[in-house]
Amino acid sequence: MQEERYYVVPLARKFQRVPRWKRSKKAIIVLREFLTRHMKPEGEVYISQELNERVWENGIKNPPRKIRVRVTKSVDGVVRAYLA
Repeated sequence: MQEERYYVVPLARKFQRVPRWKRSKKAIIVLREFLTRHMKPEGEVYISQELNERVWENGIKNPPRKIRVRVTKSVDGVVRAYLA
């Protein structure tokens, strides 16, 4: 059986503390840390391509302040995140 949850991940709190030219990269790191903390994966945390493209949509300097994601955790503990 697969577990599925929806989250609104606040990205801005963390990425505003880094230089502008590192913000989207930091937003992806923050997203991965959030999912690790909330879903307790036993394996990897995978971010879908469309979710990654949504974060990078406005370039490296201007990622979205928050993003809604659909997260699934499989039986073997692998966590996958999709755009909701």
